[in-house]
Amino acid sequence: MTSSRRMKMRDSREEWYDAEKKVSVTIVDVTTAAQQLAQGHLSGPTAARALSEALAAVALLGAETSEAEETVILQMKCTGALGGYCVECTQKGTLRGYTEKKTLDDFDGVVSAAAPLAKANAKKLYGDTQLQVTRSVPGRILSQGLAKTLDSYLAGSLQRKAMIQVEASVSDEVEVLGAKGVLIEALPDSSCTVPSLSSATGAVQSSLARASRAILDELGLAKAELKKTTPLSFACRCSPDRAVAMLAALSEDERKDLPETIDITCHMCGRTFTVKTR
Repeated sequence: MTSSRRMKMRDSREEWYDAEKKVSVTIVDVTTAAQQLAQGHLSGPTAARALSEALAAVALLGAETSEAEETVILQMKCTGALGGYCVECTQKGTLRGYTEKKTLDDFDGVVSAAAPLAKANAKKLYGDTQLQVTRSVPGRILSQGLAKTLDSYLAGSLQRKAMIQVEASVSDEVEVLGAKGVLIEALPDSSCTVPSLSSATGAVQSSLARASRAILDELGLAKAELKKTTPLSFACRCSPDRAVAMLAALSEDERKDLPETIDITCHMCGRTFTVKTR
């Protein structure tokens, strides 16, 4: 897939439901948003893949939003080389985020970002992890949950029979070849179990080149119907006006020692604004 062709793709979230088996499946593609963020942050291939997978995960969690201006933030802190990440999905389907480390010399050019990470390399990259999922509207937190993994968050904090699988492929030239995610959930009165559905994790792990219907068929959900499609896209709330406002919050004494112009970089998207200090 060429870059020009990929950039014309429209990221989206599809919500499917099999009424007979009482199983829902959410499928997201965030390839274009991941590419834009990786470029904005000047990420290396390893960080770009981690960011792409995180964006897919938060886009899946974003299917839960219902209130206007509601936002889901997925934060991970880890002891590994990556350091962690913070990604966000709004009720409108906009995505943004970053990884703590943008380049990882021990991985970039050594471990192929296009191939699955070996367990040893994954341990070095992530180490021990702590996830926090926060749903909020301006001025109010709706819910907050802590877990070691996304699956344990779904099972523990939300008491749901569900699992999340994300996958991304990034070239050594930092071209995001694909970034997708799948959330499978058996409703409380379903006779299906998620482990039996996802023994078919192979169906998800090789999903980058698969159409949604092919994924559903491999999960044994041939009768699933598409209930909702939501466009997804990269967008950030930073702006020149916000950068000026940030500078204006400084006292006159703090500003007087600054050069006439300074660069202010948004940590969520990597965009830089040049602002006059006086």
